[in-house]
Amino acid sequence: MSEHILNNLSIAVLSLDHRLGLRFINQSAESLLEISGKRAFNQHISEIIVKSDDLESILFEALQTGHKFTRRKVKLELSNGHFITCDYAVTPMNDDEWPQLLIEIYPLDRYLRIDRDESLTSHQEITRQMIRGLAHEIKNPLGGIRGSAQLLERELNNEELSQYTDIIISETDRLTSLVDRLLGPKVLPNPKDINIHEVLERVRKLIELEASPPIKIERDYDPSIPNINIDPELLVQVFLNIARNAMQSLDEVIIPQLTFVTRVERLFTVGARQHKIVIKVDIIDNGQGIPETLKEHLFFPMISGRSSGTGLGLSVAQSIIHQYQGMIEFESEPGRTAFSVIIPLEQQQ
Repeated sequence: MSEHILNNLSIAVLSLDHRLGLRFINQSAESLLEISGKRAFNQHISEIIVKSDDLESILFEALQTGHKFTRRKVKLELSNGHFITCDYAVTPMNDDEWPQLLIEIYPLDRYLRIDRDESLTSHQEITRQMIRGLAHEIKNPLGGIRGSAQLLERELNNEELSQYTDIIISETDRLTSLVDRLLGPKVLPNPKDINIHEVLERVRKLIELEASPPIKIERDYDPSIPNINIDPELLVQVFLNIARNAMQSLDEVIIPQLTFVTRVERLFTVGARQHKIVIKVDIIDNGQGIPETLKEHLFFPMISGRSSGTGLGLSVAQSIIHQYQGMIEFESEPGRTAFSVIIPLEQQQ
């Protein structure tokens, strides 16, 4: 019963024996430290957290003195080379033979991300509603302009003047197409039971056909990911929009490369809701990275880093994923940009 309770906590909890070997780790800690509890069982804490300011010395002092210790805003390096920023508390516990330690880890990176994502999602939704309202107001008179130009064209007997009505009709069609893209997909979702890797393979083949010069696409798939009930065509649109943006950022890279990665993550928070299991799809490129001036506004419509771009691809992709209670986030620096698509599994039910 106690283990079940600990596994449902959002706080990362570990227990160590008197030799600092791992005796218990809950699901939140597995997710945070990116390890398997079964594989890490009995491992020394230094094999799990390979570098920290003074963690081991604090653990030994807690064992010797029986005092509780806390540390704030500590940076820890994990066994896979990743870093996390956290607060942690160390509490000694005595049993019949040997003292043990309870470690509680509070991940600051995750809480900061949750706050940032909630704020960004709220702003995006407000902006999206404003643009949709404006797009509807624009689309109505466009139909009137086009119809009037067609009627005028029939009345004209001068081919030279008809060129002007042709321009009016073609430009109103172009604006109507742009407005339709602002409004997003017009069809209702048609969910099917699909394997997400089949969708990614479709996207991979399309990108390989479009890329010039050719781009190397690496795949790192988790075969244990279960099927999901989702609209495959909408999902193709999401991944294709992201992959095309990544492909276009590789123009000046000597050896351009994309990487598709799929994983299952547990106890992942999207907005204000924590999901037990999510599918995480990463699309990673080795391009120049996203300019700092664009990062805060990247998912807003009409925001693009290219002079020829409309800035609608990521906005539409985010809107589609929001329909499935998911989100898209990214990390970018020169040489590595990773877009992560998060899709909760329980919403499929």
